[in-house]
Amino acid sequence: MTAPGNAMERLMAALGGDAAGKARGLPPVERWNPPFCGDLDMRIAADGTWFYLGTPIGRPALVKLFSSVLKREGDEHFLVTPVEKIRIKVDDAPLQAVEMQVDGHGPARVIALRTQVDDLLNVGPEHPLRFERAAQDGLKPYVHVRRGLWARLTRALSYDLLALGEVRQVEGHAMFGVAAAEQFYPAVPASEIEGLEAP
Repeated sequence: MTAPGNAMERLMAALGGDAAGKARGLPPVERWNPPFCGDLDMRIAADGTWFYLGTPIGRPALVKLFSSVLKREGDEHFLVTPVEKIRIKVDDAPLQAVEMQVDGHGPARVIALRTQVDDLLNVGPEHPLRFERAAQDGLKPYVHVRRGLWARLTRALSYDLLALGEVRQVEGHAMFGVAAAEQFYPAVPASEIEGLEAP
């Protein structure tokens, strides 16, 4: 296994150096199957902050670059290039939704979200919502971004999203959830929504 510093240097070189923020499409990481090269001391905290060697990565362009080569396999996350695969730690979701726009009302409404690395997406079949229970009766909303990678909505956006919620019958049960793009995303049984909060 190589030293973490060497792994980071090789990763940066493979990704084009210093991440000056040039616009380009996402690389086809789903087609890359390089050998596993060990663990890198990189962690994505639950609030979406990326850390390297315990220090927050302060350059948004660098975080955006790393997120473009993020790959999920089972419950593990890796940074991949065509020639190597390095495991990193993810505390919750690897991405965070930080901005939301809503157009229209009812089942046909459009909910558009932006992640902290500028992924833009509309909630729908390609980008469904899911919800998880949190401590103290909280509810955490997530949106699928790409390739099994999910973004957790910030606390403020979670409140805004839950404010759009409604109760519908789903398979004979009254469920609280959110409708968008003619889809309904159930969150919890309607009987549990009293006092529900965004974590």
